[in-house]
Amino acid sequence: MIRKILLLLFLVSTMAIQAQSAKGLLDEVSNKVQGYSNIVIDFKYSLNNPTENVSQETRGDVTLQGNKYLLKIMGTEQMYDGKKLHVVIPEDEEINISSQNDEDGASVTPSKMLSFYKEGYSYKMDVVQDIKGRKIQFVKLTPIDSKSDLKEVLLGIDKQTKHIYKMIQKQNNGTNVTITVNSFKTNQPLSKTLFVFDESKYENYYINRLD
Repeated sequence: MIRKILLLLFLVSTMAIQAQSAKGLLDEVSNKVQGYSNIVIDFKYSLNNPTENVSQETRGDVTLQGNKYLLKIMGTEQMYDGKKLHVVIPEDEEINISSQNDEDGASVTPSKMLSFYKEGYSYKMDVVQDIKGRKIQFVKLTPIDSKSDLKEVLLGIDKQTKHIYKMIQKQNNGTNVTITVNSFKTNQPLSKTLFVFDESKYENYYINRLD
């Protein structure tokens, strides 16, 4: 019995150390990127659900500056100016404009990609992989809410640069979404109007103001 109790205490203490170590690494990554004036990321996006025979792959890019961002993916453009989210859909000649609640912990937006873990997740260190000569440390995040659509999130962090290399979202319905960073640039010269919506550029578009 004593041996079982000691083993249980050892396992609990090990899990606590892992969680503390994982949080320390995530905080280090988050603090580092907050020191950049802006970040420009080119990435590969893939979605896979073997059960539903669904497989999709594309590329995209996102520019981040504070809580503002410009995301281009799947033929659409999403621009958040700090107050309003503008989604431009050229194929339909349509623009949706809505407010975005930064306090909403349930939404993981580009500007929150490196801070969303701070609430609603437990985490621990996972495997280390050698990818093209780079040591990638994975951290496993598990939603605390048992009703979450997410089963777990794996963040792959380059141990040398402390930049995120890969994010894998595993959903309870069997869908896996993987984002792999192709290039990660910082402190780039950006246009002052990059995050300013200019309605005059879209004369023939239907503008749907959702709020």
